[in-house]
Amino acid sequence: MRWQGQELGVADAAALPGLEHLNGLVRSVTTPEFAGVTFHEVLAKTALNHVPGSSAMPFDWTVNPYRGCSHACVYCFARGTHEYLELDSGRDFDSQVIVKINVAEVLERELRRGSWTHQPVMLGTNTDPYQRAEGRYKLMPGIVGALTESGTPFSILTKGTLLRRDLPLLREAAQSVRVSLAMSIAVFDDALQHLIEPGTPTAEARLETVRAATEAGFRVTVFLMPILPHLTDSIAAIDDALTRIKAAGATRVVYGALHLRPGAKQWFMQWLRQEHPELVSSYLGLYPGASTTAPKAYRAWLAKRVRPLLQVHGLGGHAEDDHPRGTPVAGLAARADARAASVVMTSRGRAKAAVAAAEPRLF
Repeated sequence: MRWQGQELGVADAAALPGLEHLNGLVRSVTTPEFAGVTFHEVLAKTALNHVPGSSAMPFDWTVNPYRGCSHACVYCFARGTHEYLELDSGRDFDSQVIVKINVAEVLERELRRGSWTHQPVMLGTNTDPYQRAEGRYKLMPGIVGALTESGTPFSILTKGTLLRRDLPLLREAAQSVRVSLAMSIAVFDDALQHLIEPGTPTAEARLETVRAATEAGFRVTVFLMPILPHLTDSIAAIDDALTRIKAAGATRVVYGALHLRPGAKQWFMQWLRQEHPELVSSYLGLYPGASTTAPKAYRAWLAKRVRPLLQVHGLGGHAEDDHPRGTPVAGLAARADARAASVVMTSRGRAKAAVAAAEPRLF
């Protein structure tokens, strides 16, 4: 193991651009266990992040113990945030991970303030709190403990199977505060998943984590997003995903089409040109210029395809667009709703016929 030490408040001439004066930088760490990844350990001044009122996010408070993510999802919407540190949103985002080693202690102090009103706190909306680094730094137990002790409800969204480590702690926390768990699984084809999310656990490993959380008493939501045009939006792909999600015990699904925000867009298009050059012109048509979201027509087409399949699988759920600012994320900020209403359709075949009504495909 190689340790690169640095005194607090002293600029490091050898540091990466943007990190030489990073507030609270303790040291930068590399280790063979995480080949190609450098962890920059910092002392955070704050832990609670207030989401601006102008944001489309349907929650007000987050905690992010890490910046950057070794999951290396090429489409990750948070990539652009790395540029604030003068790091790039591509390879640096995957390999230069900022670790707030004192985040639990700072959070505990903030939650003790008389001004704190115990609003729900969301974890996992920027970078994943259960990415591989969490296996080394073990920041989440302290965060969970601080939130629970203060009586603050919280939600966790992750792609990480490390969540299973903390299920006993989370189950205990749920006896005192509202705890909601969600697993993000975008790609169920192993070959594609390895290409587009090279640092993530497999879909099956994540489904096993859903099963474990369900057995621990949680009503788990699965985020089936982003759905990738021409890659994961076929009827067969969606039906297979929902079949496996249902079998794992999840109760709700939140779905949505790919977002390509600045930083992520350039990185994703570079990947697409390398792996699927035949789709480049189609994606340029769907996400022209500075556009970050799929066209409304595509999202409507996708909803017509997904909603009947949610019904046929007996899953509750909604599109990410269905919950504007100021409403809780269903299944996350509040307890999941009752199981989906009885399926109106009398057979799976009729459900699939309704889905097929979205054809012919125009995208």
